[in-house]
Amino acid sequence: MTIQQPPAMPPAPPPGMVPVAPPFDDARRREIRGVLRHPLENLTLIVAVLVSLIVMSVSIGSVVDALRNGREPGIYSLLFALAPLVLWLMRGQLMARLRVGGVKITPTQYPEAYAMLQEAAAAFGMKKAPDAYVVLGNGMINAAASGHGFRRFIFVYSDLFEVGGRLKNPDVLRFIIGHEVGHIAAGHASYWRWLGIFGSQIVPFVGPVLSRAQEYTADNFGYAYCARGSAPAMQTLAVGKYLNPTVDINAIADRAEQEKGFFIWLVNALASHPVLAWRAHALRDRSAPGRLVWRPREPKLLGMPPAHPGLPP
Repeated sequence: MTIQQPPAMPPAPPPGMVPVAPPFDDARRREIRGVLRHPLENLTLIVAVLVSLIVMSVSIGSVVDALRNGREPGIYSLLFALAPLVLWLMRGQLMARLRVGGVKITPTQYPEAYAMLQEAAAAFGMKKAPDAYVVLGNGMINAAASGHGFRRFIFVYSDLFEVGGRLKNPDVLRFIIGHEVGHIAAGHASYWRWLGIFGSQIVPFVGPVLSRAQEYTADNFGYAYCARGSAPAMQTLAVGKYLNPTVDINAIADRAEQEKGFFIWLVNALASHPVLAWRAHALRDRSAPGRLVWRPREPKLLGMPPAHPGLPP
């Protein structure tokens, strides 16, 4: 995959040392996140919140009506009516499972990954780096970001973490950590954000399109932190940790413009993440943001400024 070089980043500190965050003010943080955020993310967020309010209002009304008439409320109506409590319990249990069952990334446990974590958080203007854990993957290639209360954390499945281990490709791990820290820097792990869109998750096309916009935003953060890691990361998502070096990621990105049809559109429209071909295309062609609904078209003319040039100078 042909990728432009990222903006100069500070060198990673020696293992066990924490880099000092630059003195970012709130305006600087907003500038960074504004440049890297997908241009349609805020619009899709507004739509998702409005739809979610409708779903949750109907659910609360259904529960109240059932109780007044001596009927048992439906399980889904009850779930959405109690969304604040349900969401709080879900996030709290996830954090607890990681704390007691995952391997926490520290200055002495995976120090290279710890340095990347601190460096990415500092580069994105965060006052504090999130906690990070490695959890048993059992073959699953995935990573995620979440939070509970005032704490934020990321976790990487071991099979994906292994791709960026000491003896393999550390740039992959840099891109992954930049992607997940980007989710947190962009506000995607906020309890209030999750609560605001809770009801939209059951509405086809509404919840997924917001999720895809957020993934493109996080990819922009990962690309700004380590552009070189984007191609091998997409190769790993395509075929896993063993065959990833054999993948021609350009061929996959090319198919984003070639594969057409209703079911191609439908698979992407219902997916929480952009389909791989579209995602690889967006990481290769930095002249336009990733496509949310319609397939990518021919690349822009050479010489046009990229839509996401990385961190502001």
